[in-house]
Amino acid sequence: MTLPVIAYLAGVLTILSPCILPVLPFVFARAEQPFVKSTLPMLAGMAITFALVATLAAVGGSWAVHANEYGRYAAIGLLAIFGLTLVSPQLATILTRPVVAFANRLLNATGGPRSTPTAGGSLVLGVATGLLWAPCAGPILGLVLTGAALQGANVQTTLLLLAYSAGAATSLGLALLIGGRVFTAMKQALGAGEWVRRGLGIAVLAGVVAIGFGADTGLLARLSTVGTSKIEQALLDGLHTKEPLSASAAITTDGPQLALNASEAFRSDLPVEGQFPSLDGAVEWLNSPPLTTEQLRGKVVLVDFWTFACINCIHTVPYVRAWAEKYKDQGLVVIGVHAPEFAFERKIENVKKAIDEFKIGYPVAIDNNFAIWKAFDNSYWPAHYFIDAKGQIRYHHFGEGDYEESEKVIQDLLAEAKGQQAAKTVPAPTAKQG
Repeated sequence: MTLPVIAYLAGVLTILSPCILPVLPFVFARAEQPFVKSTLPMLAGMAITFALVATLAAVGGSWAVHANEYGRYAAIGLLAIFGLTLVSPQLATILTRPVVAFANRLLNATGGPRSTPTAGGSLVLGVATGLLWAPCAGPILGLVLTGAALQGANVQTTLLLLAYSAGAATSLGLALLIGGRVFTAMKQALGAGEWVRRGLGIAVLAGVVAIGFGADTGLLARLSTVGTSKIEQALLDGLHTKEPLSASAAITTDGPQLALNASEAFRSDLPVEGQFPSLDGAVEWLNSPPLTTEQLRGKVVLVDFWTFACINCIHTVPYVRAWAEKYKDQGLVVIGVHAPEFAFERKIENVKKAIDEFKIGYPVAIDNNFAIWKAFDNSYWPAHYFIDAKGQIRYHHFGEGDYEESEKVIQDLLAEAKGQQAAKTVPAPTAKQG
């Protein structure tokens, strides 16, 4: 199975992901419209725009960040107009007289009274939706996005992103087909066609407000429970694209080992997976001056690769924050490495705002150039690397979950650093929500 096929299948799975929820109101506003003139142009516009915007993010220049930011503002404004035309065409006309012709065209695309859908209007709405869509980066999308970030924008990356977004468009199209039938049945049973249309308009406006104020990711983080990472990882394993750690990093030590009997210093049975890579290359450090591996020798270190719009990262941050607070006086140093998925996550002001919202007090390295990411040979958000006091990677964990096991690793490495016996039991991990 080739990577483009796997990327397409990963896109299909996005219908099960919580990150698809913010764009559903925009897509389902096309329910009951002709497929060729309405549904197909919108989904095509969404897929192509997402692929181009995600490719643009790989360029990494400040102009790309600004272009993405302004594009999102334009998309929010456009979709707000669209929502108003659904709720009240008369109100939209009054509020948007300078663009009344354009608003009327969007109204025609909605299939309102005395109108016929237009492919152009649907395509424009698809473009706007693609500008706002930020899907959860499972293992497959993460592999594509990090490949783009490390290698720069190229045709192969764009084709893979197109395959991914085409898969998402396929699953959304099927959902829209089913949804259209449901809306038709509701209108026939209740005679409430106008109210259904207004309800969709309200949903569109709610989605616009949530995305505009950045409330969508926080809300989804609290509501989401479904993940597809295991399915995606199984697909990747079938392709044999990457081992959890590179072969060069997975080393064992041939030096003298500490004795394991009770009379001598405690030694965890965790294997040595590699050496602590360099932390050089961050464009800026927040909450701390720049740190080096030499400065951290003698400390137990947890390196957390994350990005602020990643739902899975939002789930894990409270646990990482709790560990940082709980064990800081015992010798644990937590370092967050912020590696952006999308262009708007490269803006340092956005990262600072997220750090304040999440109440993160530990050091954060801004890894916009993926220098630290490459040093660790990482491919995942979130990814946790546990490093002992000798500067050796002893454990890693990708994705969410296994919090109790991760905390036990921290306790073992702290005990090893002090020559003490580790706790036999670990209390259930607790995380303070920020």
